[in-house]
Amino acid sequence: MRTMQGLQKVQLKRGHFVDTPDVGTQLSTFRQTIDNIDAALIHMLAERFRCTDQVGVLKAKHQLPAVDKGRERRQYERLTRLAEEANLDPGFVEKLMQFVISEVVQRHRQIAAVEQTTNTNQADTP
Repeated sequence: MRTMQGLQKVQLKRGHFVDTPDVGTQLSTFRQTIDNIDAALIHMLAERFRCTDQVGVLKAKHQLPAVDKGRERRQYERLTRLAEEANLDPGFVEKLMQFVISEVVQRHRQIAAVEQTTNTNQADTP
């Protein structure tokens, strides 16, 4: 970090510079960016789950298993490549996706249970 005419110049990883009068302002700027990214992540996860829930409904209607190991393997391979290209730790990405996928599978099983109960109740209705 260098001081230039009373301003601290910070170089970010990709070569961007931020001129700010003090550390507090720098932190505030970075934190606002982080907050925006966090909000985007939440919205992206919500959209992902809306989509995977529809996959769960489709699987349940056609009595397909909640888990597709081949699909998971291909996803991990693809996401590992993406992580490496983005200079992100592939191990971290794998752990994150294991958590996300386990939630998807749990939701698929819940959807299948509801579908099965609905079908059973409809079959019992005269």
